[in-house]
Amino acid sequence: METQTKAARRGPKPNPNTRDNLMRVGVQMLHEAGYTATGIKDIVDAAHVPKGSFYNHFESKEAFGKEVVDFYFDGGLVELRARLCDDSIPPIDRLRGYFDERIRGFQATDYVRGCMLGNLSLEVADHSVPIRDRLAAHFGTWSGLFEACIAEAQSAGAISNRLPAPLLAEFLLNSWEGALLRMRVEKSDEPLRAFVEVAFGSLLI
Repeated sequence: METQTKAARRGPKPNPNTRDNLMRVGVQMLHEAGYTATGIKDIVDAAHVPKGSFYNHFESKEAFGKEVVDFYFDGGLVELRARLCDDSIPPIDRLRGYFDERIRGFQATDYVRGCMLGNLSLEVADHSVPIRDRLAAHFGTWSGLFEACIAEAQSAGAISNRLPAPLLAEFLLNSWEGALLRMRVEKSDEPLRAFVEVAFGSLLI
């Protein structure tokens, strides 16, 4: 009898899909509306779960935001590594192909949203250390993949620019993020195409 009472007090087990559902909704809403404009009520309403379910998985909106950043980046990391680490393709072609593919993706969505990492960097980085730390870590991983391609191309003689690969990679990523901001303002792929022209016509040669 006592065992049955204790079991009853524990209540139903949490739905294992609720957390992932909240994360998916969070990625969509933070990417589209931003961190500040998205409230917890907006998130749980969109996920069709009670507010209490949110706090079963996340202690605060900031903790949620930090994990959404991870979820967003990790979701694309497998594909990113597959493209940039494909030894069957010359490294400079891997890089160029990556950016060409991203440009096509932004064209298909009418140049909205841009990169969520870049968007949140502008909006949140000055106000949230945990989110800023996750953004910095993911930018580091991303830049590191560019660096590996550049270093390989330098070793093969495909890039004659002898500036250190880490420096070139950081510049490449920083320039891309800036081009994405201009893309959103101008609603055009011209900033992205200008980036590609300079990056692969002058910087990485």
